[in-house]
Amino acid sequence: MAYQNLVVNNQGYIRHIVINREEKLNALNKQTLAELHDAVTEALAADTVRGIVLTGAGEKAFVAGADISEFANFDAAQGRALAYEGQTNVFDLIHAAEKPIIAAINGYALGGGLELALACHIRVAVASAKLGLPETSLGLIPGYGGTQRLTHLVGRGRALEMILTGDMISATDALEYGLVNHVVEQAELFTKVESILQRIASRSRSAVSAAIKAINASLGSVKLGFETEINLFGQCFGSPDFKEGVSAFLEKRKPNF
Repeated sequence: MAYQNLVVNNQGYIRHIVINREEKLNALNKQTLAELHDAVTEALAADTVRGIVLTGAGEKAFVAGADISEFANFDAAQGRALAYEGQTNVFDLIHAAEKPIIAAINGYALGGGLELALACHIRVAVASAKLGLPETSLGLIPGYGGTQRLTHLVGRGRALEMILTGDMISATDALEYGLVNHVVEQAELFTKVESILQRIASRSRSAVSAAIKAINASLGSVKLGFETEINLFGQCFGSPDFKEGVSAFLEKRKPNF
């Protein structure tokens, strides 16, 4: 498949998937999510691929969020469908992948961008990266698994503070929280990511797959949590705060909640 918004290439047995919307800070729109579903599915099916690197084009942003202009006029049902389809087709696909997927966080990872990184197995960030879930400033909550996966990684208190304030944190803080595995300088990002994948690739394929499944199972039954997030995310689209939050964002002003 020819991609409009992705660049896909192989470095030996490592598949690089690059979100290539640098002028939009690699924001996730409907087309990009569809291409990610296809690219990740194909990489998981390819016998020659032992690991996947997911990153954004340029040095400013991994993914700076969802493309808000696409859903600014959605109602509650459309909002719920947006979350459900995104989670099912992309974020859950990555989370449950039986090959290691590492997020190479080369800059801003915000909103849906951080949720994309959270779905990956391992996260490596550059020292200048900023991470956050600013959805409450739009009258929303995270809708691509952020309320669940962030809590699993950093604990209830840290997750509540990040989500309720919507504030960004530094890469150093993200490392302290357990949100990222490593922090490196920009020039070292892909060397570090590929060195991790090379070590994993030297191990038994079947054992790596089994370990991923077993570790994911340790999270217990999370279906209810994800369903609750999807439903509440959809309900936010029917609130006056959502209309004000999105209008303020598009008009480049502070919302008046």
